[in-house]
Amino acid sequence: MLLKSQLHVMVVDDMSVSRGLIEQALDWAGISNVQYEANGESALKRLVASPVHLVISDYNMPGMDGITLLEALRSNKSTHRMGFILITGKADRALLERGQRAGMNNFLTKPFTKEALLRCIESVTGKLQ
Repeated sequence: MLLKSQLHVMVVDDMSVSRGLIEQALDWAGISNVQYEANGESALKRLVASPVHLVISDYNMPGMDGITLLEALRSNKSTHRMGFILITGKADRALLERGQRAGMNNFLTKPFTKEALLRCIESVTGKLQ
């Protein structure tokens, strides 16, 4: 069985347009086990209750930003091993270093192509096909 059919993903982004673009790219890649949350707080609650293999999170969200979500996931026993990809419009050095210290597996800058998202995911999960 292909990895892409077994992979469970959560996308966390407060912007419905961004969630839609990620959803289209995941659909194109054949990844169908996807959940969506609009903020870090609700994502954290849901992930603690039901972990996934990979979280794809926007950085800039009100309340809990993407790296704060990552830090919370890494400090919880049931979620500390999840793959984590940060998506940001501003990938400056300080932000990326903070993400790396927190345990980020990879990052992607906006705007991105569906192919770039797939390569980013496969760098964390291995080949999906």
